[in-house]
Amino acid sequence: MRVGWNRIFLLLLASFISAPCAGALAQKATTRNDGGGGRRGGVRSMTIPVTIKLPEKRQEEGELQYLENFTIFEDNEQQEVLAARGAPTYPLTLIVLVQDDLDPTVGTEIAKLAGFIRNLPQGSRVMVGYLRAGSLQVRQKFTSDLERAAKQLRVPTGSAALAPFNPFALTRDAVKKFESQPVGRRAVLLISDGLDVSRGAENSTPTQSFDLQRSIDEAQRRGAAVYSIYAPTNGGRSRTLAGNGQSSLERLSDETGGRAFIQAVSAPVVLEPHLREIEKLLSTQFALTYLSTHSNKGFHRIRIITDLEGGEVRYPPGYTR
Repeated sequence: MRVGWNRIFLLLLASFISAPCAGALAQKATTRNDGGGGRRGGVRSMTIPVTIKLPEKRQEEGELQYLENFTIFEDNEQQEVLAARGAPTYPLTLIVLVQDDLDPTVGTEIAKLAGFIRNLPQGSRVMVGYLRAGSLQVRQKFTSDLERAAKQLRVPTGSAALAPFNPFALTRDAVKKFESQPVGRRAVLLISDGLDVSRGAENSTPTQSFDLQRSIDEAQRRGAAVYSIYAPTNGGRSRTLAGNGQSSLERLSDETGGRAFIQAVSAPVVLEPHLREIEKLLSTQFALTYLSTHSNKGFHRIRIITDLEGGEVRYPPGYTR
């Protein structure tokens, strides 16, 4: 979800975290986020990703590090902020997913993807996986050794025989693995064609994919923003199917507080400019933990009110309990 800066308050992050009152509040948050966070009676802590984007000039001046006074609402009721963990140097927990039947030109960009991993903030934890037939192939479990994670990347096979049943079922499987990780900044970098034809090509639109919705729900519950990059499969798809895949990636990213990067329908695939933009966005991403007072099942809508001018803030529109 995007919000104009004409209604924005944001936190001076350094002072918020170091202030005594913030320290006391932060103790209420749990160390794991299994569906949002720890429970306490009828309430529980929820952590959501919030990404701030200011105009380039103000961003270069470092204004982005200053956040103060933002208010969060859930189902139109104001909630208590517990803690904020944020950019630009705060560690990130990241899952990198590559679809294994993508066009061979993706292989020429693997070195750029490895460099992206190496440039993450110190202390970040990374998991590397491939979406392929059968099940998710985890090449590297979560590790803080960024060099080791980068070396586990490989060139996609480009073989249709190894195409996943659909990319979103396996993406959901990967997102579940955040359960073992501490609460904090979380993100998924997904490189895929975004096309789910598991129930027929006629059911491949973003509103009809059952597994796409389940992936969105899981990422929202885990407080993970999905940054997706469209890449065609080896041999390509029709323009209609490719458009469905692109729209599905856009929906997945938009509804989790991330962003989708869509390029031409056909090869060649160039990742580097998208990785640079994602790196910028992650450098302005914060994990906001608040105390949710709504224990009933169903979808809970989130709204953040702020007051700054010129820019935007991204966060998921809500989550399903």
